[in-house]
Amino acid sequence: MTILTDTSVAGIDDQRNSHQKLMIALDVDGTLVDHDGHMTPGVREAARAVVAEGHDVLIATGRSLNATLPVIEQIGLERGYAVCCNGGVTLRLDPALESGYEIIHKATFDPAPALKALRERLPAAKYALEDEEGNFLSTERFQDASFGVEAVGVDFQTMLDATAVRVVVFSSENTSEEFSEAIRQVGLSGVTYSVGWTAWLDIAAAGVTKASALEQLRHRLGTHPRHTLAIGDGRNDIEMLEWAGRGVAMGQAPEEVIAVADEVTASVYDDGAARVLRGLLG
Repeated sequence: MTILTDTSVAGIDDQRNSHQKLMIALDVDGTLVDHDGHMTPGVREAARAVVAEGHDVLIATGRSLNATLPVIEQIGLERGYAVCCNGGVTLRLDPALESGYEIIHKATFDPAPALKALRERLPAAKYALEDEEGNFLSTERFQDASFGVEAVGVDFQTMLDATAVRVVVFSSENTSEEFSEAIRQVGLSGVTYSVGWTAWLDIAAAGVTKASALEQLRHRLGTHPRHTLAIGDGRNDIEMLEWAGRGVAMGQAPEEVIAVADEVTASVYDDGAARVLRGLLG
């Protein structure tokens, strides 16, 4: 692994200061924006410059669609693709479309087995679910900015009967360690999941990750694997950083994320993503 500075090359000179078109996957929270949702002018300008230079810039986030669209707008991304819900939803962006985008892929699953198993271990946790229509159903008035829409309060049985794109579990009653241990004891099967910074769990369909969605888009774009770059900071970015020809972890990322990255840049509070992006400009 290489610690990235503004001038280091990190072993892939053909990707830096060249006219080779790259496929660039950018995480949002903890990468483009801080944990208060703020994007600095430096990050915004660097991302816009890379978009303007003609690279295939893609957002790849755990956020749902409506929470992703403002970020797409901020970085000036009008054409191309975006991956939401940790790979569960893929968008094609085109200003000629009525909404400026269309959903080209959606991976759904039956959430009932995972929800039942988790509730047995974590009875006090809060649960939310994005259904196949993009609605959020939640228990205990559970709401989060990553949902992008107001969650509708429902009983647990209604959630069990729904078809899900994304399930979120949050516990204010447990430490992160207790929460992670409870999930290990559940032994979730038939789904893909990642634990967040706090006692937070994101669940998607089996085999669905940011990386699985990005690989489909790589084939669509015809990009060689060595011309792919990804920047991220969370445990839900691990597969994406492994997938990329050049995987860059943010400076504040957990050890297990840093371990799979090719490079480490500065933290989100020091515009680490901007440092990487500026290095791609000709």
